[in-house]
Amino acid sequence: MKTPALKSRTLAASLLAGVLVFAMQAATAQTNNPPASTATRPAKQPPGQTSLSNDKSPPATTSQTTGEASRDPTINKMNEQEKQKVNTEGK
Repeated sequence: MKTPALKSRTLAASLLAGVLVFAMQAATAQTNNPPASTATRPAKQPPGQTSLSNDKSPPATTSQTTGEASRDPTINKMNEQEKQKVNTEGK
């Protein structure tokens, strides 16, 4: 078992080492140069539209379909029955 004097010396040595390491970190943190500021600033006036229009695309029409196929009449009938049920009874 260690003697009390040896324990106090070990404790003092470890505390001193911790203080020295902390002091070195603080000293190096103060001497580091800040990074170079190379960030660009935003323009005071935003530029105009730079994207090109697509003249080759056809104009939008209401006659174009979404690709959905017409439903089976049985499914349409079932949907109508459920809509009526919801309207009369609620959910």
